[in-house]
Amino acid sequence: MEGACALQSETIDDCTKPLCYELLAEAGEGSYGKVYKAREVGEEQRLLAVKKLKVHGDTAEMGIPAFMIREVALLRKLNYFNHPNIVKMFDVSAVPDGQSLNLTLVFEYIDQDLSTYLSNVPVPGLSCDCIKDMMQQLLRGLDFLHTNLVLHRDLKPENILVGSGGEIKIADFGLARIYTFNIALTPVVVTLWYRAPEVLLNSVYMSSVDMWSAGCIFAELFLLRPLFRGNTEVQQLQKIFEVIGLPSEEDWPKDSPISYSLSWGPKGSSAKLLHKLGPVENNLLSQCLAFKPSSRITAAKALAHPFFVKN
Repeated sequence: MEGACALQSETIDDCTKPLCYELLAEAGEGSYGKVYKAREVGEEQRLLAVKKLKVHGDTAEMGIPAFMIREVALLRKLNYFNHPNIVKMFDVSAVPDGQSLNLTLVFEYIDQDLSTYLSNVPVPGLSCDCIKDMMQQLLRGLDFLHTNLVLHRDLKPENILVGSGGEIKIADFGLARIYTFNIALTPVVVTLWYRAPEVLLNSVYMSSVDMWSAGCIFAELFLLRPLFRGNTEVQQLQKIFEVIGLPSEEDWPKDSPISYSLSWGPKGSSAKLLHKLGPVENNLLSQCLAFKPSSRITAAKALAHPFFVKN
C-alpha cells in the first residue's frame, strides 16, 4: 500500500475538528480485520496505528460484538488519565456497510511489540538495567490498571509495545474487564504460555492473573524465549510445576474441577526458579509466579522490590 495512500477522516471524541490521516502500509492482520500504519495530515503529522475491523452479516445486525464495545469503553476511560505506559486511543468510529459494520480505532503508533523486539536482541542478551527499566514501566502500567479495577487478561509480549526510545505501553484490551465482586469471568483467557494456574484449573481469578503473566514476561526478558511452552492446558500445568514445584493439596483451589494429584510434577518449591538469575531477581520472579493467587505479589509491591532499588 506504500505510495498509494488513501485519505481518511475521523473525529476525535466529541471534538468537531476532524482527524485526517493517510494510510501508509498494512502493519498486521487479525481474525476481525487489519492494522495500518498511517500519518496524520496537518501540522503535527504524527504517525498513527489504524485498526480497521469488519463485523459481518448476522453479527452486524445484532450490533458491535461485546468484546469490541468493552475494548473501546475501557480505552476511552483510560484515555482520561493519559498514563505513559498505556497505549493511547485517539478515536473510534462505526460505519454501516451493507450487511456489515466497519469499526475503526485510531491509536498512537509504536514501532514494534516486545515479541519482535526480543527476537532482534543480539547475544548475550539484554542488560540488567534495560530489564529493570522495561519491567518497571510494565508494572507501572499494570498498577494503574489494577488501581482502576481493570484486568487486562491477555498480557503477553505481542500486546506490549516498545517505542524507539525504550518506552513500554500495554496494548490490546479486547479481553480486558472491569473487575467487580462476584463478576462472572470467562474461563479461557490469556494466551496459553502466559496463563496463570488458577485459570488453567478453571478456578476463580482476579488481578493476580496479570501478575503471573508479568512474571512469565520477566523471565522471558532474561531467557529471550518463553518460560513455559505447553501445547495443551495439561502440558502447560506440568511445565509450570516442573519449575515452581507441585503445590500442597491445601493450596490447590477448592472450586477447581481438576483433581489434585502427585503425578502433576515434582513436589516442593524452589527458591531459585532460574539458575542464571541472582537471588534478588529470583526472589521477585518467585513472588510473581506464586501458585496461590493470594500469595502472588501485587504490581504496587513489586515496584518497591529491592530489584528496582538503585545501588
